[in-house]
Amino acid sequence: MPGDEQLVRIGGRRLRLTNLEKVLYPETGTTKGEVIAYYSRIAPVLLPHVAGRPVTRKRWPEGVGTAEHPEMSFFAKHLEPGAPDWVPRRPIPHSSGTKDYPLVEDLPTLVYLAQVASLELHVPQWRFTAEGERGDADRLVLDLDPGLGVGLAECAEVARWARDILTPMGLDPHPVTSGSKGLQLYCALPPGQTSDRASRLAHELARSIEADHPDLVVSSMKKAIRDGRVLIDWSQNNGSKTTIAPYSLRGRAQPTVATPRTWAELDDPKLRHIRFDEVLDRVDEIGDPLAALDRRTGPSSSDRARAPLHAYIAKRTAGATPEPVPTAPDAESSPSGEWPIFVIQEHHASRLHWDLRLEHDGVLVSWAVPRGIPHSTARNTLAVMTEDHPMEYATFAGTIPAGQYGAGTMTIWDAGHYEPEKWRDDEVIFTAEGRPGGPLGRVRLALIRTGGEGEKSSWLLHRMKTDAAGRPQGEAEPVTATPPASRADPSDPPPPSGSTRVADDLAATPEAPWPPRARDLAPMLSTSATPARARSDAARWGDPAWAEAKWDGIRAIGVWEDRRLRLWARSGNELTARYPEISGVDAGLGDARAIVDGELVALDHGRPSFPLLQTRMNLVREGDIAREAGRTPVHYYLFDVLVAEGKDVTGLPLRQRRAILERLAASSVPALVTPPVFEDVGIALETSTRLRLEGVVVKDPASPYRRGTRSEAWLKVKLTRTQEVVIAGIRPGQGGRAGTFGSLLLGIPDDEGLRYAGRVGTGFTDRELRTLHELLTPLAIDRNPLVGVPAADTRGVQWVRPERVAEVEFGEFTPTGILRHSRWRGLRPDKSPDEVVRES
Repeated sequence: MPGDEQLVRIGGRRLRLTNLEKVLYPETGTTKGEVIAYYSRIAPVLLPHVAGRPVTRKRWPEGVGTAEHPEMSFFAKHLEPGAPDWVPRRPIPHSSGTKDYPLVEDLPTLVYLAQVASLELHVPQWRFTAEGERGDADRLVLDLDPGLGVGLAECAEVARWARDILTPMGLDPHPVTSGSKGLQLYCALPPGQTSDRASRLAHELARSIEADHPDLVVSSMKKAIRDGRVLIDWSQNNGSKTTIAPYSLRGRAQPTVATPRTWAELDDPKLRHIRFDEVLDRVDEIGDPLAALDRRTGPSSSDRARAPLHAYIAKRTAGATPEPVPTAPDAESSPSGEWPIFVIQEHHASRLHWDLRLEHDGVLVSWAVPRGIPHSTARNTLAVMTEDHPMEYATFAGTIPAGQYGAGTMTIWDAGHYEPEKWRDDEVIFTAEGRPGGPLGRVRLALIRTGGEGEKSSWLLHRMKTDAAGRPQGEAEPVTATPPASRADPSDPPPPSGSTRVADDLAATPEAPWPPRARDLAPMLSTSATPARARSDAARWGDPAWAEAKWDGIRAIGVWEDRRLRLWARSGNELTARYPEISGVDAGLGDARAIVDGELVALDHGRPSFPLLQTRMNLVREGDIAREAGRTPVHYYLFDVLVAEGKDVTGLPLRQRRAILERLAASSVPALVTPPVFEDVGIALETSTRLRLEGVVVKDPASPYRRGTRSEAWLKVKLTRTQEVVIAGIRPGQGGRAGTFGSLLLGIPDDEGLRYAGRVGTGFTDRELRTLHELLTPLAIDRNPLVGVPAADTRGVQWVRPERVAEVEFGEFTPTGILRHSRWRGLRPDKSPDEVVRES
């Protein structure tokens, strides 16, 4: 064998390396052997950023040449016929035929690609699903490309502007100098985002920055207008396009690398691109600044299929815990019988919870359920997916020692077999039958994923209204904890049923006046509070606490009569005609009159979205409403009841009103939802943060319902900072916004008038820009309606009558009351200017 060839074994794979002394970068004398050595050493930080993504390679078989005489290169999508059969690959259809793209998830594959002179690795902003399909977008990328006369310093300035917009949106940007000319910004996206949606967001962001900084920024791809400016290339979020992978070499005259950087480095006026040898030293010293972007909760999908117990074993030390710990992550178990088994374990850990485990594919797929199995069809409970457990865990009961993962005492609450009805990545439906005389009985349940993927994803556990044959299911008593050393005697007589309690409560309440007057429909209002105050007040109110998610919609009072539901906004305006999926059907609230309180919510992949609700809020024409109702259905999330069976129940404590509401809505249509209640404020805040909800409302469970009153018995804790504002002026647009506007001037009422609160220029869709321009233009006036506007902010402004209320997200208030990093959320037609107050 020639001295320039080696037969090596890497990660259990045999690979022939050839031409190791061949120079691929003539200007620096860098050889193929050095390129392979670089990719071998950088693999631990590079692989997480490309794992699961199809890799398009740019190959230089003869090296890159010099700046004066560059060598030919070509893009390679299809994996070449001579590639080892152990290189993982996934097919993607093209107009010219299906191509097999390599997946780079291990060191042997990475070394093979370097061996065939694949210097550049390019990947899209999505991963394959476990089924081999194209997944949702999981990253947002902005490629900042400097035109003639500008460089990295100007790209860094644009990157900082983008950061000021992205951060208040909850998107944490990470800079990468591309190794070529400019730099990229990456943000991790929440689950459920399509590539089209990511592209629209990136395009909107690019145009917003261009509108504010037209002298330096351009969002159009036209080369003729790019000199002296930085192009924000948003198009690389398209599902069919790729971007240079972090830590990939570049095929430039020098062996530079697409290098993740810190924000402090971007402030350096001598910022430059970095060579591969410098990158290796840098990673040894500071690690990967981009590590958080593609940190995954478990192994890759292919790893998980090969080793389903990988995460379980990694969290436990055999011998230090009494739990069963397999020796191999891919240990297989035979099916347990004709029907798969389940177990529900009561876990007295740092927080009491129940663990639901279902046998599936040789392991116990597991969820932690803080409040246990729902005892009512109207009351869902939160479930959080945990790591798969070995089948031996189905019989485990004991005490996990302090210092070990999951420390605490675990007992078996119930166990048995289940009949699977549906098993998908986002929904599981099954009928479980516990032990004879056990607490579960026979019940049909559904698990519905609401956010995230895999371990730590969030689900709702729902008790179905009917069994698998369509017969109504009965209610059960609430799940309660018992001391771990003993169990309740199943022969003990049950407490009075929920139905009996509700009937007694209704019998003791007065008849409600009918028809309801305007003051009868005035909703009870909450008081803003910090998380610390909410926890303190909840502890003072007594145990258990009461917390509900804040659903980021619009408040609506529902009046139920003659099997139809009419809807009224806080302002007193009727909303009935705008939501036919709720008001145009028999909503299933029974025969008697009722009044309910709730929130109208639009869902974007299971998560409430106020901007999405905007597409419904301002429609008036019947045809437009019907068409948009099909595209963007709205749900009515119920959280209180004022009248039930013709009785005024506002004087009852919230705890009793909730039981009445659950019975009232037990047979309602799917568009009506009674969300779960948390009995731990800390868990409510933690869950809302993880699901990126607007916040929580903490309520005194003993409080009556006080119509039209802002009460300290209801505390609103916002996790996303939002502020209602009054629109007072239009600042003209430039560039791509020349036909609409650049930003809106905002005000918040105070004792001196409408106090200037700054501007908002980002967050608008093209449709919103046009609609708002048409809506605000007729309101034009000559005088300035604001107090305290700096002269510089009044130039060129068209003032408007301060009649329209909107809502913005923001980072903070300045000491002078100006909103920093504000971003448009939408109009609030349900609010009037005199209702707007500054949030604490």
